[in-house]
Amino acid sequence: MWLTDFKIAVVEENVDALDKLFDNVPHFTELSDIEEAVYLLKEAMELVQTLKEDTADKMSRIRKNINFLKSTHAPAIKKLDIKL
Repeated sequence: MWLTDFKIAVVEENVDALDKLFDNVPHFTELSDIEEAVYLLKEAMELVQTLKEDTADKMSRIRKNINFLKSTHAPAIKKLDIKL
């Protein structure tokens, strides 16, 4: 059951489900189950790494856009101009 849920979470790229499944890893007794679990864990690690890199790329683009928008604003005058 755990392996099936883990496969589904990897295919759906559901990081929240992967996190919950990581917390409840069962003790495997059969070699085939252990090998499958190891393979799925590697796939999950690659998925998380890919998502992490995508997020970093998006954050970098957002920072560049914010800096560009800030550079297009006229500087604010910081002196009090009172005429009587």
